[in-house]
Amino acid sequence: MNAPIIDPLQGDFPEVIEEYLEHGVMKCIAFNRRGTLLAAGCSDGSCVIWDFETRGIAKELRDRDCVAAITSVCWSKYGHRILVSAADKSLTLWDVLSGEKVTRIVLQQTPLQARLHPGSSMPSVCLACPLSSAPMIVDLNTGSTTALPVTVPDMGNGVAPPSRYKFPDGTPFTLTAACFNKNGDLVYVGNSKGEILIIDHKNVKVLAMIPISGGAVIKNIVFSRNGQYLLASSNDRIIRIYENLLPLKDGLAAFDDLSKTIEEEDTVEKMKAVGSKSLVLFREFQDLITKMHWKAPCFSGDGEWVIAASASKGEHKIYIWDRAGHLVKILEGPKEAVFDLAWHPVHPIIVSVSLTGLVYIWAKDYTENWSAFAPDFKELEENEEYVEREDEFDLVPETEKVKESDANEDDEVDIVNVEKDPFSDSDMSQEELCFLPAIPCPDVSEQHDKCVGSSSKLIDSNHSGSPLSEENGQNGQAANNASSPLEEDTGGTRLKRKRKPSKKGLELQEEKDYGNDVYVGDGSDDC
Repeated sequence: MNAPIIDPLQGDFPEVIEEYLEHGVMKCIAFNRRGTLLAAGCSDGSCVIWDFETRGIAKELRDRDCVAAITSVCWSKYGHRILVSAADKSLTLWDVLSGEKVTRIVLQQTPLQARLHPGSSMPSVCLACPLSSAPMIVDLNTGSTTALPVTVPDMGNGVAPPSRYKFPDGTPFTLTAACFNKNGDLVYVGNSKGEILIIDHKNVKVLAMIPISGGAVIKNIVFSRNGQYLLASSNDRIIRIYENLLPLKDGLAAFDDLSKTIEEEDTVEKMKAVGSKSLVLFREFQDLITKMHWKAPCFSGDGEWVIAASASKGEHKIYIWDRAGHLVKILEGPKEAVFDLAWHPVHPIIVSVSLTGLVYIWAKDYTENWSAFAPDFKELEENEEYVEREDEFDLVPETEKVKESDANEDDEVDIVNVEKDPFSDSDMSQEELCFLPAIPCPDVSEQHDKCVGSSSKLIDSNHSGSPLSEENGQNGQAANNASSPLEEDTGGTRLKRKRKPSKKGLELQEEKDYGNDVYVGDGSDDC
């Protein structure tokens, strides 16, 4: 490996599979902002929302118009909306609380990934990355699309270089990956030339360009939760971490200031100069021995760890690095390929999707430490002879008198103000949806019809042969009147259900019968 494996006990990261979730064939997953709900897209076109606290299904979103596999799921900022992209070229926006479909848009190409605008509580635009075309901004209200540039024309002639990727019929296409920044005012696009473009999506303008070494195709690009680091995975089997030098808010204004300080006549060179002051290479992760490809790389919730799955088909391996570049752990699961990965926003938990559609939950293997509960508890490695004190078992030992408290009882305790929530924002316009109410499942109509049909059969059986007795006769089984659940009245006008006695009732009946027994002799014992 590229770094020695350090002690795995020195870090708060998962180690073992705690349990797994099973519902159909799940393909992709996404946590909400607090990690209380987990959305999973299935191969049948449905989206299942799991309550991650109880590990039960809270809601299932199903569109009758969509039967194709789900390619990605994305939560809105406060969890009230879910955007689902499917293999039938559709984008569907759902209302999570009501379970109703808000809108559905069909694109020209299959969207491999779709992301809602992260800066809006009720987003109306999203970023879609189709299979064989440039990333686009989609207006979910009107359905209009705006394609984003994927290359910077050389010498300002407006002619893009020819693509190196083509379909079997000869049609060229460009592989791209894109994501919003934390505030949502900028889009970062990774193209097939090994360049990261920073784009103003409202004005459809390239602001900066950051080339990577080797010019390999960029397959994945994602920001950390705090927006300070950018991860880019490329075709050269290297995961690169960039540090974001721009402010988290008002990134467009920062670009205007950078453009004024750089005096370059050439457009491409100026974009590169601006890009060098926007993103700086921080770390590189790779496996120097196996040279494997990586799949679904992402950050941990606090941005301190980086994880990626092996792209090999027959193994379920998850690699964990710290931000300093050390490989700290390799998680090995079942012999199934990994489809998707997600790190819990708060806890050291990793969720992975396997080829068979199961969702595995990786958690930390905690060991019991009793000294953490009792400060005076001491763990012994071997037996020791203990000599008790003379007053150890006295009611009021003199050596354990009440100590004076260091706390100042005159200080006022603040019971009004609430501590600042690390997830809260100053622009919160609505309440965040963290949990879904439990709704009991209604009775299936088929079961109701069966009950109605069975009751009608019982009524009809009064005037004809019993269907149960006929069925028993056909099967060659004799009907036992004592054990039959149905017993006719003497009048033969109706059927009543005989109650089966309980175990306790049988015991009481046996005692009663035993007490009523009378011994009858033959007279030979009489005196």
